[in-house]
Amino acid sequence: MADKKFTGVIPPVVVPLKQDRTLDLVSMERSINRMIDAGVDGLFILGSSSEVVFSTDARRAAVIENTVKFVDGRVPVLAGIIDTETERMIEHGKRAQQMGVDALVATCPFYALQGIDEIEWSFRCLHDALDLPLFAYDIPVCVHNKLNTDMLVRLGKDGVLAGVKDSSGDDISFRYLVLKNEDAGHPMSILTGHEVVVDGAYLSGADGSVPGLANVEPWGYVRQWKAAQEGDWTTVKAEQDRLARIMEITAVTTGVQGFGAGVGAFKTALQLLGVFETNQMPRPVHRLKGDNVEAIRKVLVDNGLLDA
Repeated sequence: MADKKFTGVIPPVVVPLKQDRTLDLVSMERSINRMIDAGVDGLFILGSSSEVVFSTDARRAAVIENTVKFVDGRVPVLAGIIDTETERMIEHGKRAQQMGVDALVATCPFYALQGIDEIEWSFRCLHDALDLPLFAYDIPVCVHNKLNTDMLVRLGKDGVLAGVKDSSGDDISFRYLVLKNEDAGHPMSILTGHEVVVDGAYLSGADGSVPGLANVEPWGYVRQWKAAQEGDWTTVKAEQDRLARIMEITAVTTGVQGFGAGVGAFKTALQLLGVFETNQMPRPVHRLKGDNVEAIRKVLVDNGLLDA
């Protein structure tokens, strides 16, 4: 897999469910093909948007198996091996690599909370036990630890990490991560998961983005990446301004928060666009209904994604 490039637009795949909460494979294939046809550079499965922490081992395996089948080698597939502690992540990683993914993505352990030494050792253990490029997933809101920039760069220089998916929302830390990675010879691919300020991340030198909104509107993120590669920063900002307005789908709902408001809004938008059959959520998260659906519809209409 050394020839695989992990740059550009790599959406975190939102997983569609039927009303009975089983996987909707027809909608899943349609959504994956839609993003690939739009020109995305890879797909990230079994992260937050793919409901990894809501998934049984059997559900994880089904997501990997069907994604690899639907993608059919057209773009790299990165798979999350996220779990509470190192040994469980190793087990997930071994299964994922046997199923044909191209890279693995891991958070720090997040149940028995550790210090920086243990977090670093966890990533080293994953690298030693697994045979695919490994990305660190920095998402402190979920794992209660912000990954240390110097540690990440050290792991990159040592060949432990192939990259970082930064969903911390800490743009200052992100800037220093990009700078220190560059000073170290650019050993890692640095990807931002902060979809509302991708333009700033690209201007800082990010190698790509992992925007959940690209499930809903992939074309804008692809145009933005291409414009950044050409140094057309006016277009980069214009695309970001437009995408930021569409991202309002995650902020117009009432009486719901967190996962239900974020991924729930993506699923609802995809249902309204005819990509998903339902906007069903995993238990115990409620799907969006009524006025919340209409509020999301209005954002899509106002931004030209849906006819009035």
